[in-house]
Amino acid sequence: MTKVVIAGAAGRMGRRIGFMVNQHKELQVAAGFEVPGSPDLGKDMGDLGGYGQSGVKVVGDPAAALAQADVLIDFTFHEATMGFARLAAAQHKGMVIGTTGLSPANLAELKELTAHFPCVQSPNMAIGVNVLFKVAAKVAAILGNDYDIEIVEAHHRMKKDAPSGTALKLGEMVAAAVNRDLGQVGVFSRHGMIGARTDAEIGIQTIRAGDIVGEHTVYFAGAGERLELTHRAHSRDNFAQGAALAAAWVAGKANGLYTMFDVLGLTDL
Repeated sequence: MTKVVIAGAAGRMGRRIGFMVNQHKELQVAAGFEVPGSPDLGKDMGDLGGYGQSGVKVVGDPAAALAQADVLIDFTFHEATMGFARLAAAQHKGMVIGTTGLSPANLAELKELTAHFPCVQSPNMAIGVNVLFKVAAKVAAILGNDYDIEIVEAHHRMKKDAPSGTALKLGEMVAAAVNRDLGQVGVFSRHGMIGARTDAEIGIQTIRAGDIVGEHTVYFAGAGERLELTHRAHSRDNFAQGAALAAAWVAGKANGLYTMFDVLGLTDL
């Protein structure tokens, strides 16, 4: 049985992750932690996650919590995530990172740290989204430069980063499929007299409203027709379930940085 510790255990994602980990036959919720001073410190993880009292209490010491587990699951905030990754490296524990907003510098440091521990890092843990990543890249490669590519993403009003990590990953994959660099051709806002759209640009636009869990659409627009690929998340359970799957997969793996493509067997597709 793989023992799991959950960062941000009392948050919306933390609670659903706890529930999904508890449902997984190969996993056990061993610990959970919150920031010092949180009103949820001392609460039972099972009560928070909706799966009944577990006897596992939320604590405020990440290092002590991690020492009780084999794998850490983190969906918190990019600055906190890097501190947790350093702890995982120091204790040689597995880690699953679903946090978005990681900078290029963060990712470079993470790659170095994973010489000391195995880690699955993905901007989106949902199975359907990872299939969308692959399908969108395939479609872009087939349609080529004759179709304009645009991405629109929508999330709840509390989401801190924009565009979403998922939208950026989609942009990177479709750009690579048509031999472009998203860093050079990405357009993230349009306003005023902007002139005609260039052939090379890939637009990524953001919506923040209400309690939208997550929606991503990739548009391929050509002369006289348009193809749309859309993923809509109906609840956070898809992300939490993917995180539990990744935790079970990464336990015992060789040190290194992995993605959900590795977990799902999609690497060579």
